Amino acid sequence: MNYKKVSRYIVLGILFFLPVTFLLFLYPATHNYEPLDIVNDKVKEIDTFNSASKDKILLKEHISVVGFFGKNPISKSITALNLKELIYDKFKGFKRFQIVIVMPQGTEEAVGELKGEISSYEDIRFWHFVFGTDKEVKRVFYSLKSKNSLAEDLSSDMVFIIDKDLNQRGRIDDRTDYEIEKNKPIYPLLSYNCIEVSEIKNKMSDDLRIIFTEYRQKRKGEFNSDIRRASDLKSESNE
Repeated sequence: MNYKKVSRYIVLGILFFLPVTFLLFLYPATHNYEPLDIVNDKVKEIDTFNSASKDKILLKEHISVVGFFGKNPISKSITALNLKELIYDKFKGFKRFQIVIVMPQGTEEAVGELKGEISSYEDIRFWHFVFGTDKEVKRVFYSLKSKNSLAEDLSSDMVFIIDKDLNQRGRIDDRTDYEIEKNKPIYPLLSYNCIEVSEIKNKMSDDLRIIFTEYRQKRKGEFNSDIRRASDLKSESNE
């Protein structure tokens, strides 16, 4: 038996099947697939904000994760690191994906320090900080549905998923199977807490996979499912 040849075929087999296995894991099975709900369709564009990039940073035509780190961004280093390691590193290779952190003017230098902490010489081309007046920051935040308010320093540990059409995505019904079985009241998931690792790693990661699947199917002309919209929400309360 030619062990060299066998070893080579084994290696080639692994190299072929590993990406396929990854894709099967990444995209939910069609029979279990349901589009990610639209929980709000009135998200404000960020076209009045400035950034360090030569290109204008916009939410339109992107799948965006939007956050707010406030006037002391270095205090949000744990929030930023969780977001980078559990979301950005996983999805940065996907077309039109970006993370956008909405910042008040005057924090540019502090943001530079925070970027130094989270980048570690890695590619953060798809992670943007945009800067606007306090009023503009509040206008964007309060165009989003959330159960939590913006802190006095204009920061939050919550992040939001925004689709290409400026719709906020989430879950109209975030009950567990047990809660559904017990007929517990419906409650939504409108944003994701970056301090709660399990929420980011499991719920948010799964929800982003679903939305990428949706757009992949749309490109192929295979998408024909109605998305539940904000009008289905029983509660209009803000986070």
